Amino acid sequence: MQLKYIKTLLTSREFAAKVTCMAWAPNNIKFAVCTVDRVVLLYDEHGESRDKFSTKPVDAKYGKQSYVVNDMAFSPDSTKIAIGQSDNIIFVYRIGEDWGDKKVICNKFIQTVRKRDLMHCYCLEEHAKSGSDYAFCQNFFVSGKGIISGHADGTVVRYFFDDEGSGESQGKLLTHLCPPYALAWGANSIMVGGCDKKVVAYSREGHILQTFDYSRDRTEKEFTVAVASPSGESVVFGSFDRLRVFNWAPRRGMWDEAKPKEISNLYTITSLAWKKDGSRLCAGTLCGGVELFDCCLRRTIYKNKYEVTYVGLSQVIVKNLSTGTRVVLKSYYGYEIEEVKIMGKDRYLMAHTSDTLLLGDLLTNKLSEVPWTGSGGNEKFFFENETVCMIFNAGELSLVEYSSNEILGSVRTEFMNPHLISVRLNERKQKGVEDNKKLAYLIDIKTIAIVDLAGGYNLGTISHDSKIDWLELNETGCKLLFRDKKLRLHLYDIQSGVKTTLLSFCSYVQWVPGSDVVVSQNRGNLCIWYSIDSPETVTMFPIKGDIVDLKRADGKTDVIVTEGVNMVTYTLDEGLIEFGTAVDDGDYNRATAFLETLEMSPETEAMWKTLSKLALEACQLHIAERCFAALGDVSTLHFLRQTNEIVDKVSQEMGEDGTSFYQVQARVAMLDKNFKLAEMHYTEQNAIEEAIEMYQELHMWDDCIAVAEAKGYPELDTLRENRYRWLMETGQEDRAGEVRESEGDFQGAINLYLKAGLPAKAARLAMSQSEITNSSETVDRIAASLIKGEFYERAGDLYEKIRNNQRALECYCKGGAFRKAVELARITFPAEVVKLEESWGDYLVQQKQMDAAINHFIEAGCSLKAIEAAIAARQWKKAVHILELQEDSSSAKYYVKIAQHYASMQDYEMAEHLFVKGGHIKDAVEMYTAAGHWEEAHKLAVKCMTEEEVMALYISRAQELERDGKFKEAERLFATVKQPDLAITMYKKNRMFDDVIRLVAKHHPDLLTETHVHLAKELEAESRFSEAEYHFMEAEEWKAAVHMYSVNDMWEDAYRVAKSHGGADAQKQVAYLWARSLGGEAAVKLLNKFGLLEYAIKSASNKSSFDFAFDLARLACKEKIPEIHLKHALYLEDEGKFTEAEAEFIKAGKPKEAVLMYVHNQDWANAQQVAEGHDPESLSEVLVGQAKFCFKENDFKKAEAFLLQAQRPELAVKYYKDADMWSDAIRICKEYIPNKLSMLQEEYEREASKKGLRGVEGFLEQAREWEQSGEYSRAVEYYLKVKDDSNTALMEKCWMKAAELSIKFLTADVAVEVIQVVGPRLAQLRKFNAAAELYLNMDLIKEAIDVFIEGEEWNKAKRVAKELEPRYEDYVDQKYKEHLKNQGRVESVSTSLIDLIFSVRLHNFCVVFCQTFQILHKYIALYATHLIKDKEAPKAVQLYIQHGVPPNPQNFNIYKRLFLDLINLPDTDGPESYRMFADLRNFFFQLCENMSKSTEANTPAHEDFEQMLLISHYYATRSAAKGVEQLISIATKLSVSLLRHTELVAADKAFYEAGLACKAIGWENMAFIFLNHFLDLCDGIDEGTLDTLDHTDFLDTDIPFEVPVPTKLCVTVAQRDQMRDWVLMVSMDHRLEQVLPRDERNTYEASLVAANTGLRSMPCVLTGYPVLRNKIEFSAAGKAANKEDWNKFLMATKTTHSPECQDVLEFIRQWCGGLPASGFSFH
Repeated sequence: MQLKYIKTLLTSREFAAKVTCMAWAPNNIKFAVCTVDRVVLLYDEHGESRDKFSTKPVDAKYGKQSYVVNDMAFSPDSTKIAIGQSDNIIFVYRIGEDWGDKKVICNKFIQTVRKRDLMHCYCLEEHAKSGSDYAFCQNFFVSGKGIISGHADGTVVRYFFDDEGSGESQGKLLTHLCPPYALAWGANSIMVGGCDKKVVAYSREGHILQTFDYSRDRTEKEFTVAVASPSGESVVFGSFDRLRVFNWAPRRGMWDEAKPKEISNLYTITSLAWKKDGSRLCAGTLCGGVELFDCCLRRTIYKNKYEVTYVGLSQVIVKNLSTGTRVVLKSYYGYEIEEVKIMGKDRYLMAHTSDTLLLGDLLTNKLSEVPWTGSGGNEKFFFENETVCMIFNAGELSLVEYSSNEILGSVRTEFMNPHLISVRLNERKQKGVEDNKKLAYLIDIKTIAIVDLAGGYNLGTISHDSKIDWLELNETGCKLLFRDKKLRLHLYDIQSGVKTTLLSFCSYVQWVPGSDVVVSQNRGNLCIWYSIDSPETVTMFPIKGDIVDLKRADGKTDVIVTEGVNMVTYTLDEGLIEFGTAVDDGDYNRATAFLETLEMSPETEAMWKTLSKLALEACQLHIAERCFAALGDVSTLHFLRQTNEIVDKVSQEMGEDGTSFYQVQARVAMLDKNFKLAEMHYTEQNAIEEAIEMYQELHMWDDCIAVAEAKGYPELDTLRENRYRWLMETGQEDRAGEVRESEGDFQGAINLYLKAGLPAKAARLAMSQSEITNSSETVDRIAASLIKGEFYERAGDLYEKIRNNQRALECYCKGGAFRKAVELARITFPAEVVKLEESWGDYLVQQKQMDAAINHFIEAGCSLKAIEAAIAARQWKKAVHILELQEDSSSAKYYVKIAQHYASMQDYEMAEHLFVKGGHIKDAVEMYTAAGHWEEAHKLAVKCMTEEEVMALYISRAQELERDGKFKEAERLFATVKQPDLAITMYKKNRMFDDVIRLVAKHHPDLLTETHVHLAKELEAESRFSEAEYHFMEAEEWKAAVHMYSVNDMWEDAYRVAKSHGGADAQKQVAYLWARSLGGEAAVKLLNKFGLLEYAIKSASNKSSFDFAFDLARLACKEKIPEIHLKHALYLEDEGKFTEAEAEFIKAGKPKEAVLMYVHNQDWANAQQVAEGHDPESLSEVLVGQAKFCFKENDFKKAEAFLLQAQRPELAVKYYKDADMWSDAIRICKEYIPNKLSMLQEEYEREASKKGLRGVEGFLEQAREWEQSGEYSRAVEYYLKVKDDSNTALMEKCWMKAAELSIKFLTADVAVEVIQVVGPRLAQLRKFNAAAELYLNMDLIKEAIDVFIEGEEWNKAKRVAKELEPRYEDYVDQKYKEHLKNQGRVESVSTSLIDLIFSVRLHNFCVVFCQTFQILHKYIALYATHLIKDKEAPKAVQLYIQHGVPPNPQNFNIYKRLFLDLINLPDTDGPESYRMFADLRNFFFQLCENMSKSTEANTPAHEDFEQMLLISHYYATRSAAKGVEQLISIATKLSVSLLRHTELVAADKAFYEAGLACKAIGWENMAFIFLNHFLDLCDGIDEGTLDTLDHTDFLDTDIPFEVPVPTKLCVTVAQRDQMRDWVLMVSMDHRLEQVLPRDERNTYEASLVAANTGLRSMPCVLTGYPVLRNKIEFSAAGKAANKEDWNKFLMATKTTHSPECQDVLEFIRQWCGGLPASGFSFH
């Protein structure tokens, strides 16, 4: 146990202010501290100050300073506190249950000596008897039944209130070496400490067990106080600034010292108090401080619901974190609690100790500890019952009642389903039953046992004819409901033992809580038994679903039924339910009052009957009377009313309970039909006449006369006469006859017998009296009656008696009395004897008395009848004997029957004899075959059958035997006819593999191994593994056996097989696979067991099972982890997973390997990253390797940078030299290793001379080298030397390079010189523009103008002069005129001439001619107009693109006409139209750019042209997208977006193209709507008006309603009819939802304007669809794109390299101010 500081309750003072005492309340809620000020401070369990009160002296006159408080203790209920004071008094204060309650003194005890310690108001005054002087220290035993006290002379005295049978001594226990200031009584020993700085542990008999000596520790002071934990397993000693903790180790029987708690400036500890649950310890100090510490061994949190604190080995506190309630779980035997588990929906506790089991209910705080040993933790716990825990272990069910420390009961059962066990413990009280505890469970699946757990005996056993799947006792345990697998519901009354079937097809059944009402379901009916004592009375309601639950709360009972998706509630009649409860409680008045409120029904009638029965049993006769009145039982009601009158009268007269009066008791017995009991009540009171009267009223005359005879009743004869008269009156002549016979009146008795129709009685009496037989008249009357009643034998006896033999013989024969008839015939009619014998035999056969009939037939000479009778009587020997005596052939048929009998009796020889004698040899063969006597059968068969018949017979018979399961016999038959393969097939089909192997080995030894393997595989598939193993072993296929076991997780068997048959390597391999299947610690234990841990790690690494290898290494072989990481890294490298391999190399401590991996794969960035982060030494190698790669790839700049970064310039020089790049080599050497520059230059010169570099190539190569090395002046020199008339392009390139280098890197003067050299050269090559550009770069304006003039670039010359040097304008004009003059033209040209040229339709020449005049665009406009008229609008657009698009207002109509003509051209929606629409787009782009820079900016015309630009862009982008298959959806979206521009675009064309596009990609809803609208437009165009057009489909969209009427249709009639047919077909297809699709705005997805808010979204620059969420924004305002469409377009452009798509992206870049920096993404 450890102490952990929590908080300070009371702050220490700067002076001595001793805390005199402290105490925790037993309920753990209150904590009291008494300070030196004599004030008691009260704290709550969290250490918050809540209350306080002052103590009082014994007498106020002594004042506050006259005493100190020595000790205090709480009462067991925590509502009082006793204060022991030094002024010899104990005050008891009532502090109440709540904080703030008034504190009053409720008792006081004056002492004769000063009170030092106080424990629960007990004081110790026996110290004087011990011979010691002052008792200053006392302590309780853990159980609270003993105390010890320490005295100043070192004596420790012990007293017991109850030694609990321990036999330990009392009185003086030991003498300590110093006064025991610190004394604690633990669970197993007594701990003592004092001023000698030693802590001594004494045994219970006072012997020293241990000594802890701290006398040499200078920091330690004397021990001042000690306290034991509530469990006695820990003791804390207080001293100066220190708390020492000692814990009892039960296994070693010793105290262990924990780490002491040292607190600086705490000073001497004067008081310690331990919370009763053991979770807190408080320490009070000399300076008045109080510190609160947490005490626990360990603490865990369960599901964030419960905190489990182990405060001691045998004590645990479980705290509900949500409610704060706590349960203290403690082993009262002191055993160590291993682990606490919270189970059963987080309500129940379970914990094991070494010898006990702890259980608890967290809700009710009921705890149990029961003996429990040797279970191995294999128990299964069920917490379905709130009062008892069910524990299954090894086929035994044990029941533990919460709060009981004994096992309630144990039974043997294999059925652990809680639905097959029912326990009821005192759930409803019954009269006269104190302890009602019943258990019902299954002995087997068809047998229920019911046990009385309180009495420990069996109440009954129910054997059922079907399997039982549910059972439950009612709450009183008197009745049991159970259901079987056939869904039959049964009720068993435990008291009467009667079983009743209640219901069939029962799918649900439940007792209603708190009653004996049953609710169940039978198919579609809800069935309710309100009175289960009348099971035939059931209330039924039809329901449509299944019952799922039954709830009873707030005086209401509801049955919950699922009807489809709804839950329906059916409410039961609570009154009927309450009736049952009242009856069970014995409150019959309440039951009666309730029933009176109900109308009569079958249920109510059943309840009245039940109540009447119970009321009679309880002798509550008035209630019984009311019940029979309700039932309409008038006679019983009348009888009870008379009885109640007697009861009332007796009660009034005698003043006692009238129900005990004898008349009442007798009448109640009469009502119960217990007349003997009623007679007893009467005779005990000598009320003979009342008893006789009772019997007379009941007409029980025999009992009446018996009582009268027994008691000597004087009116006995009268009673007898009355009886006779009553018998005659009631037609009981037979009884009257018996009376007359007993009186001796035989003639009268015979007359009465005959009258009653009892002639047999009359005959018996007549034959016994000779005087009657002499009367022929009487005899005739009796005989006639006997014959009439078919009593022939009696009639024959009577006739024989009077010697009328003929009549007697006839009667005997009629009555079947042949014995008497034969005996009579032998004497009187001998000739009739034979005939009588045959008749007798026939009669016996009729009566099924075959045995007896045989001899009679023999006597009669009827042999065949005798044989048949013998066969029927199974007298076979007699039948054979009779049969063999016969010579008649008709008797042969009996041989077969008798032979079959002998065959069945296995007397085959006799049977064969009879079969043969009867001519049925085939039957004899079949007999022998069936009996397995194949040889005998074969002998007979051969005699009478062909070989084929014999084989067919044997095979068919064998197959019959096979069907009957007689395989050995069938095999013998197959063997007899030499067909072993059929026998093998039979055994295989019936899975009798041993026999298969036996026969294969015998008949096909070459196939034995193959058969073993085949059978093994079949057995493996059937999970018969041990048998499969046998066959694998027999086939010497041990590997297959190992594989079989491993696949089925039977590793022990796999290991066994591998060990036995596979050798060491196989054994290791299987052990490895076994461990791998286990994983974790189990795998480590297994491998350690076999000594194969390192082998397994190595194998796992080699087989790439790195997770398993890591698990093993982490658990048991950590030094192998780096090695595994390395192997894993190598594996990942081979797999190409370089990032993961890098991590593994680093974990293996091999970062250099990771670097080399990346270098090998030329992944330089990662190689450099790893090197920088983990192996800086290898960084240079990475850079060098990267440089080599770059040199190979001719990326010299990067290579150079890497080598310089690696500080290896010499390598750079070397590589440059090797690559013949001497200029770069010289440059590097000059910058980084100048000391080697001269050597390098010399080497270069040598190399140059060796190669003999001459001519153009030489100049060019040297120039490049000097340029690369930064020697630009020399490079310019060599570039200017390049001259090759055959390659003017090369000369131009080199000279331009020289000029470029001079301008960039040389001085201005040198650059001018170079330009002046290069310019004329370029002019000679007629590269006038290039030469002019160079001149302009150096501000050589005049030279540039001259070059333009020389190249006849008059326009450019004029522009340069005008813009850069106006003084040269005249110079240019002069030169131009001279040029014209030299060309033979007039000196000036007038506009009239130009007009003339235009008029003769030389338009192109006119435009060319006008390029030097400001009137150019006038004639371009005229030319464009001409082209438009000629329907060549595309050429006009190209003309404007070539010469510019001026923002002149007079041209705007031309521009609009061009737009309309181009977009309305037919059949232009394909990819081939891209160039035309791209030109139109570029045309409007130039126009809009020019307008934005002119005075026309932001005018309505500008806005119109911007819209035309957008439409042109849509058309161009659509054409580009149609040329790429991946972009068909984007093309379709563009067609849909163009619908919002139908003010400019022809509406019919737009809707037709959009509909076709949607139809092509499967957007059938939109296709239908667009094409349907197209057809409406066609009709409107035909009519010349669109006023009747239906726009319903386009409400809340941005598609305009008012559009121009096209002059003609854009399609042919055939195309229109084709679309009409498609629309008609789709309209008939109801699967289409003919509405436009909507997006997240609940708006048409292509509409820019939201229908609900009116907000307008930006259109996508690619599709025209609104941009809502994932968007790409451009730098130009108002330009955005949907990211998905943008990425798709970029990806398609990259993969197809479509020039059209690339042109679209280039236009978007210009239009939108650049493309997004990200390029494209795969969002």
